[in-house]
Amino acid sequence: MAQAMASMTGLRGASQAVPSTRRSGRARTAVVVRASAAEGEAASRRAVLGLVATGIVGGVLSQAARAEAVKSIKLGGPPPPSGGLPGTENSDEARDFGLPYKKRFYLQPLPPAEAAARAKESAQDIINLKSLIDKKAWPYVQNDLRLKASYLRYDLNTIIASKPKEEKKGLKELTGKLFNTIDDLDHAAKIKSPTEAEKYYAETKTALGDVLAKLG
Repeated sequence: MAQAMASMTGLRGASQAVPSTRRSGRARTAVVVRASAAEGEAASRRAVLGLVATGIVGGVLSQAARAEAVKSIKLGGPPPPSGGLPGTENSDEARDFGLPYKKRFYLQPLPPAEAAARAKESAQDIINLKSLIDKKAWPYVQNDLRLKASYLRYDLNTIIASKPKEEKKGLKELTGKLFNTIDDLDHAAKIKSPTEAEKYYAETKTALGDVLAKLG
């Protein structure tokens, strides 16, 4: 009987010792987890600081490289005037915004004789639009017509300004009629009307002939 009671007492002691062992194991695990988390945070901070340091160093080196590149650039004289066509030598200069829109051309004024020669070239270019009209290439018709008409208008104004007073009125009337027909031809190309394009092309060609006859 005494032995049985001793055995039971030993079992109770052993069972009471087990929870104590488990609690100590959990405490050690918690300590390890906290330590691992702390090490992870430290590693993250080191990585961020490393990236920041790399960025700063890279920025400094980039600025130094740019500074060296700027030092190596040799400054010379002004570039040559832009524009490949006669009368466009000052096309890279600032425009006079106080002038009316129709006078804000970049074309350099020419003497009346040279302006007349270029006006004849522009007129011939407008007459040569017939092939584009026949092909119904409307955007090309509009672009070329507007470009050549701008040259023509500019040169005709130069020529008219050089004429005697008695000749200016008749030439202005012919020029006004010419640009009215050019506007009609441009509108015909805009609405893509072959019939109207043919009509106003013929009128433009006639008006060009009348103006060129006055130029001599």
